[in-house]
Amino acid sequence: MLLAVDIGNTKIKAAVFEETALLVRFSFSPDEAAEKLEEIFYSYPSVSHSVLSVVGKEQHSLLSVLKERTVVTEINRDIAFPFTNKYATPHTLGIDRMVLAAGAVLQHPGHNLLVIDAGTCITYDFITAAGEYLGGAISPGLQLRYNAMHTFTAKLPLLYPEMPESYVGDSTNASLHAGAVYGLLFEIDGFIGAYKEQYQQLTVILTGGDADFLAKRLKSTIFANSNFLLESLNKLYIYKNHK
Repeated sequence: MLLAVDIGNTKIKAAVFEETALLVRFSFSPDEAAEKLEEIFYSYPSVSHSVLSVVGKEQHSLLSVLKERTVVTEINRDIAFPFTNKYATPHTLGIDRMVLAAGAVLQHPGHNLLVIDAGTCITYDFITAAGEYLGGAISPGLQLRYNAMHTFTAKLPLLYPEMPESYVGDSTNASLHAGAVYGLLFEIDGFIGAYKEQYQQLTVILTGGDADFLAKRLKSTIFANSNFLLESLNKLYIYKNHK
């Protein structure tokens, strides 16, 4: 069995895989990492290997536990990826974006691909049907938009994502919800539309913590999968070890 671990900006996510099948998924804070890993290994003693990607701060205690209990594969820019990286500054490209791009290419070879990760930030990553990663965009995530409006104004309250009844807000709270939620939905649909104008055959994958909240409200046809990063880690591990 394989344990896939993603250290994000705010949460650590993990999943146990039996070959390509995701058996169970976990999400926990960095402070809980060592304890949660011990619980995972107790419940799944057959886990012998792990694959790790780090976007947030390196968690030394977590890595120490992984090395004690498994053979660790840490995903970094030095390994072979199943695409050609055309990013102008490849050394600044986030490992999470590279893993998502790899997972998309391995799952949908020969397609034009747009991967949208709706997490703390929204990332857009585009890979051509020829397997060339060209780049994309980064914008504030849903909760980040609420936080920014509260933090950088004198009187606007701090709210949490809630689907507004209309894009015409009839109160301050309703206006904040309309601006944050519809603003993001219009942004995502706009990006998808712009890509489709240039690339007619386009496969769009939406993932991240807000994927389920956003997916059913988008006009565009997408594949929504909140576990896509963990699944991509598993796919990349298999690709790396079975080339």
